[in-house]
Amino acid sequence: MASFRRSVIVSILFVVFGGPGFGVVYLPLWITRFRIPAAEPWCQRSLAIVIIAAGLVPAFESVWRFIAVGRGTLIPVVPTEQLVVSGLYRYVRNPMYVGVLMAVVGEAILFESRNMVVYFFALWLLFYLVVSFYEEPTLARQYGEQYADYRQHVRRWLPRLRPWEGAGL
Repeated sequence: MASFRRSVIVSILFVVFGGPGFGVVYLPLWITRFRIPAAEPWCQRSLAIVIIAAGLVPAFESVWRFIAVGRGTLIPVVPTEQLVVSGLYRYVRNPMYVGVLMAVVGEAILFESRNMVVYFFALWLLFYLVVSFYEEPTLARQYGEQYADYRQHVRRWLPRLRPWEGAGL
């Protein structure tokens, strides 16, 4: 139980003060000052809010899944004990990153910010580099054939239309 509690606390701190919080809240605040243009049509504002909310779902679902299923956290110093291939991970290998990028697109629309568009591409490049040169090689070493099978069937960024049924799911 102490391990579970530690995973929850570490994950909450990471979400609020680390990756997701930094990517979706702190940097966008710095870029836009959260100023919504007064003349923005209500339908544009509503669409942006829906996109942001939809982007946050996979981010939070991933955090919970890493704690509950993987018995660990998103942070490499407190890694999961198991490879997480259930939930949204059955559709795409990086649902958290996809969700964060989706939320940033919604923020770019909400704040009508070209700088947020530039930020989106910079963030995607950062995610791409982290996934390609750190996360995937680490997972391949840690989980071997299980990760190779998963990687073969589930794409990195573009979700599958139907969930992957492999790995004993």
